[in-house]
Amino acid sequence: MKQRIDIQKVNPKAYQGMFALENVLNDSSLSKTHKELIKIRASQINGCAFCLDMHTRDARGYGETEQRLYTLSAWRETSFFTEEEMAILALTEEVTLIASGGVSEQTYARAAELFSEQELSEIIMAIVTINAWNRIAVSTHKQPAFVKA
Repeated sequence: MKQRIDIQKVNPKAYQGMFALENVLNDSSLSKTHKELIKIRASQINGCAFCLDMHTRDARGYGETEQRLYTLSAWRETSFFTEEEMAILALTEEVTLIASGGVSEQTYARAAELFSEQELSEIIMAIVTINAWNRIAVSTHKQPAFVKA
């Protein structure tokens, strides 16, 4: 697959805006684990190889286990994730797949029960931001670098 336009090179101001969102999220109260779970799960749904490669590596660097990474797409079928993580993952899926019916009252209420309004706003913004990055990478065929074992 040939990479298409390099938006960062052609339109750096647009990328600066995306990086500004990332900087806000870097300063948020969300844990690194929570942020990476959001990024990985949305990237799985969106089929973004570039972001999956980046964020699984980042998650491992922050101490995430291989087992949790391997089973993330089937998180409902395991007992590996905390109640808070499950609420984040459910919200991530519904925001990412928003055209399939939006965010359910049940999913939103559960997240609102577990997180403050500030935290919930940060979670939603993290989901929105990775979805934007996924759309950039997928539409431009941005490729991860191959690393030999």
